[in-house]
Amino acid sequence: MDRYPPIAEHGLVGDLQTAALVSSQGVVDWFAAPRFDSPSIFAALLDHDRGGYMRLAPEHSDGTCKQLYYPDTAILVTRFLSPDGVGEVVDFMSPDRTRAATDRHTLVRGVRTVRGTVDFTLECRPRFDYGRAEHELELGGNGALFRAPGIDGHLQSTFPLERDGRDVRGRVTLSAGESGGAVFTVCASGGEAPAPPTIEGLNGQFDEVAQFWRHWLSRSRYRGRWPELVHRSAITLKLLTYAPTGALIAAATTGLPEQVGGERNWDYRFTWVRDGSLSVRAMLDLGFVEEATAFVHWLVNRLRERKGKEEEPLQTMYRIDGSPDLPEETLDHFEGYRGSYPVRIGNGAVDQLQLDIYGEALYAVSQGAEIAQQASFEGWQALTRTLDWFADAWDRPDEGIWETRGGRQDFTYSRVMSWVAFDHGLRLAESFRRPAALERWRKARDAVFEQIMERGWSEKERAFVQHYDGKVLDASLLLMPRLGFIAPRDPAWLSTLDAMDRKLVSDSLVYRYDPAASPDGLRGSEGTFSLCTFLYVDALARAGRLDQARYTFEKMQTYANHVGLFAEEIGPSGEQLGNFPQAFTHLSLIMAAITLDEALDAEKALS
Repeated sequence: MDRYPPIAEHGLVGDLQTAALVSSQGVVDWFAAPRFDSPSIFAALLDHDRGGYMRLAPEHSDGTCKQLYYPDTAILVTRFLSPDGVGEVVDFMSPDRTRAATDRHTLVRGVRTVRGTVDFTLECRPRFDYGRAEHELELGGNGALFRAPGIDGHLQSTFPLERDGRDVRGRVTLSAGESGGAVFTVCASGGEAPAPPTIEGLNGQFDEVAQFWRHWLSRSRYRGRWPELVHRSAITLKLLTYAPTGALIAAATTGLPEQVGGERNWDYRFTWVRDGSLSVRAMLDLGFVEEATAFVHWLVNRLRERKGKEEEPLQTMYRIDGSPDLPEETLDHFEGYRGSYPVRIGNGAVDQLQLDIYGEALYAVSQGAEIAQQASFEGWQALTRTLDWFADAWDRPDEGIWETRGGRQDFTYSRVMSWVAFDHGLRLAESFRRPAALERWRKARDAVFEQIMERGWSEKERAFVQHYDGKVLDASLLLMPRLGFIAPRDPAWLSTLDAMDRKLVSDSLVYRYDPAASPDGLRGSEGTFSLCTFLYVDALARAGRLDQARYTFEKMQTYANHVGLFAEEIGPSGEQLGNFPQAFTHLSLIMAAITLDEALDAEKALS
């Protein structure tokens, strides 16, 4: 067992309230419960010795490991091939169809041999509360019970278990056609113990979970060139959505580094207004109206909560239940992934001023009649209060989309999204004949536009730049044509795209910006941002550069991991870096694929 397997060597399983990472070696090395943002139970990915893990794999792992998803589902199959036999571990969690928040979550780990004979070993070493809480172990005929403050962990299996200090081990030998399994269930202290698993019961759960995902995916209306890639991204976005509220988290993990050994290690298990808002368009394009609508309702509720308060109407991010409290702290006892310290939980960027979120919020609400028509009058009042306030508040320096910690600037992207806020607010008011200060909003929109054209454009660079007082390019501006701020073939935009080609693009991969030229207050460097590469594909396709767009998109697929998942960044040697898997990357993949499909279809129709 590798102490720290590559970030990309994992698949994701979940039940729409929490999720687990399973390595290609059969190790669950990340699992937090009862929610995505709860303290971890298994976190060996952040500290092999202190984090805890659950391993189910052949006793001697000297063979070949392969991993794949059961087709069109979130069921993960890890295969172990050796001269003595071929074994499989099947991991899944059962989605809760009630959408009620619950403290009980179950990870099912089925095991079977398909050829020859395989000796499997189970090791279960939970470390509750990020490894800070001690637990007691009770081992009996009904399995093992791990008791920690406020939470119980039940481990049951179809084969015998034995004590290993405060942990548990088990062994089973299976010949071809034989199967078994282990089930790990967490619940509040004193919760009822689950019934012991049976082979028939595990098979029945497998069928139910497969049916759930296939039924959900059947709603997709994507008929383009890359169905497997797009649908895997859609399933991943669904897995990263907290069903009780509809909130989308940025990623399933915390603390995975943007540079191994560096300090850019953040907690992404929260809901960013930006990420969630842009996911609305992606999900609507695929036909998942229910998911898009749920997020918009969650978002409007955040605005309604601030009625009568003098603070900013929106924060950059929230907890999945809408709580605004995300204090950042460091887990000093964790060494971090391959020594990438510090490991942080919570996120201090919650207190940053990021003005682009108002544009993204209005963009989300205005994306479809299916959503906008459902808005209550109270919800509309929350939007109008926000835009009335923003008409006087948009012209301020902020920290920007990338949450830099190097001081506030007049970021061009923030101004573009300010323009989007007023433009989409006007569209909504006029389309649905709602009361609004139209002239005030129109005046603000036009003032933002003129300011960007005057101060956000650099004659020297012949490009739109990151902020008004600099000459650095910024990949966030790749969204400008998609958002309608500028025509995709406007000479000024094509010149900007050319400048980005020269300065931000490396072998088709795109950097956010150059931190050496634009200090962001953090030590170290970072890889290319996968989000930005997919935005680049989108912009190229809109600009009519279809050969370049398609080649870039096809090359980007080679950086996906073995089951089609992406982290946040790609390092110098093609390795995936950052929290995993990242929602922003997968939603931008969907956006790029749809834009490229449409452009290629249009070109074909003309030929």
